Amino acid sequence: MKKSTLLDQSEATTLLSQMVQRLPLSDTHFRRISQLIYQRAGIVLADHKREMVYNRLVRRLRTLNIDDFGRYLALLEQDQNSAEWQAFINALTTNLTSFFREAHHFPILADHARKRSGSYSVWSTAASTGEEPYSIAMTLAETLGTGPGKFQVHASDIDTQVLEKAVAGVYRQEELRTLSQSQLQRFFLRGTGPHEGMVRVRSDLASMVNYSQLNLLANDWALPGPFDAIFCRNVMIYFDKETQEKILRRFVPLLKPGGVLFAGHSENFSQISKEFWLRGQTVYGLTKERR
Repeated sequence: MKKSTLLDQSEATTLLSQMVQRLPLSDTHFRRISQLIYQRAGIVLADHKREMVYNRLVRRLRTLNIDDFGRYLALLEQDQNSAEWQAFINALTTNLTSFFREAHHFPILADHARKRSGSYSVWSTAASTGEEPYSIAMTLAETLGTGPGKFQVHASDIDTQVLEKAVAGVYRQEELRTLSQSQLQRFFLRGTGPHEGMVRVRSDLASMVNYSQLNLLANDWALPGPFDAIFCRNVMIYFDKETQEKILRRFVPLLKPGGVLFAGHSENFSQISKEFWLRGQTVYGLTKERR
């Protein structure tokens, strides 16, 4: 009986070793993964991203009990409408964000909103886990108030997993270190008991933000535009020049006259497209309206 138990333990150790051993990712499979994510999401994966790709996708293979990248790719490609495609995109999408990231944009947004008439509308094109759209909403609430019809933020992302967190609006308190005490008190509820150290966006602010899944490469964008402002920050860096130009062209009719487009600190839209001119630090207007 003891011998049998030891044998079982040995078998279990062998199985565990097989489960955690590194799966080979061949050049062919990496190239195919790169092609597929480019086709589906426009994301360009350079060779130095190979380790990142492995680390993110291998978790998916383990979940599906698949021990070979070739088998996983075959699973994807046998059904072009499979739900696994969204899991594939979610795994390879980078989501780096924080509240009031690139802080100089928010006073510019507030000043722009003060000068506009009617309901102010904003599109956050890469909402991630919600920090950007909630930062926009807080800025507009402080500037315009939260009465009916004051403003609306439409927030989208290609990644469905991060959107779930954004909609929930629950964060660790340490993630809100860039907020003032008045912002914390006005816009968030503190968790107590087992939820101590966590905060939740208050419902009156959350109601001003609408979330939806959207792929910037899709032929149709279901959007409530046009908008007074579009935030497309640190998104274009993942696309090639052709894709960047195409997306920027599609932004043009989605901006109201006098509208503004916000870019990331390492992005220069006026070098990519003649449709936009630089009117402030990584803030753009439509060239046709330039005075």
